Amino acid sequence: MKTTVKTMHKALKGSALGLAAVMSTMAMTAPTMAADFNLRAVANSNENDEDYDGLVVFKDFVESHSNGKIKVDLFIGTQLCGNGTECIQAVEDGSVDVYISTSGGAANMFPYIQVLDLPYVLPDDRTAEAVLQGDFVRELRKEILADTDNKLRLMAIGNTGGWRNFANTKRTVKQPSDMEGLKIRTVVADLPQELVKALGASPTPIPWPELYTSFQTGVVEGSKNGITDIMGMKFPEAGLKYVTLDGHAYMSALWYMNNEVFMDMPVEQRKVIVDGFRALQQATFASPKRKSIAAYEAFKKSGGKLYVPSPADKAKFQAAAAPVYTWFQENVDDGKKWFDLLQVEADKAKAKIAADDKADLM
Repeated sequence: MKTTVKTMHKALKGSALGLAAVMSTMAMTAPTMAADFNLRAVANSNENDEDYDGLVVFKDFVESHSNGKIKVDLFIGTQLCGNGTECIQAVEDGSVDVYISTSGGAANMFPYIQVLDLPYVLPDDRTAEAVLQGDFVRELRKEILADTDNKLRLMAIGNTGGWRNFANTKRTVKQPSDMEGLKIRTVVADLPQELVKALGASPTPIPWPELYTSFQTGVVEGSKNGITDIMGMKFPEAGLKYVTLDGHAYMSALWYMNNEVFMDMPVEQRKVIVDGFRALQQATFASPKRKSIAAYEAFKKSGGKLYVPSPADKAKFQAAAAPVYTWFQENVDDGKKWFDLLQVEADKAKAKIAADDKADLM
């Protein structure tokens, strides 16, 4: 109910009870105090995506734990910026406060981020999640801050779609030799193209919106995607029938924030933001696991064929992919540094997991 001047005058002609009622109404309809900080958070995806799940958790956490001092507005899609390069620049400029990109989406600006796409270094969810909550991410944060004159702050790395697996329209791929000659869709970034070449296939960069028709027409015969993306885009209807669960790359999602906005906040509010990104990260770790269950079932019902490589099969894939490690170290500035750091952190995580398993099994 909106209290107008006319309404107040009419009420004042009544009794003291009327006056009390007016005062009560004014109190109830008084505008709430504006937030100290209003964050604009962008994800170039849709409301069915893990990125959206993460942002909903982040918004709820930050707004509630800051007691309304921080407000988060979500912009899903391309309302404020259209692609990785444009959106990252918008965060640096301050027209966007929070943004999420894939490693491929930021590789042209920060080539070393491609370290996250090195195949088979992170073997499973437990290892990947441990590495992405530790010092490896802090080192990446320092590097990105240095490269952007302290404008762009990496807040967290989550997941967007599970694991990349090889899928194709032609045949079941059980080992690297089965990839020979297949035309595999990749993004424009160098590293995924080097991986496809190392396995004997032909990398073919195709824009994502054109991939469905490219399968139909045979422009490409395969891709390297997570199952939720495959089913979300209805690729089986375009002929994609074979998926090999080789898990060659964890689909990392890098969450950035404007560093000036972050550092301008009082320390207690910065703590809320950091904790909010941790909550977001956990949500994006979990979301693909749940969504993939239904996606795999739908894929099989559509006539799709799944192949789960044995440990021996995966070892063959990893051996065939070895030239990619060399390429990264020789062609990316400080490539050896980032490869070694990821490998060390992965080995530490695997050792801890093994020790935990041993303790839990006794």
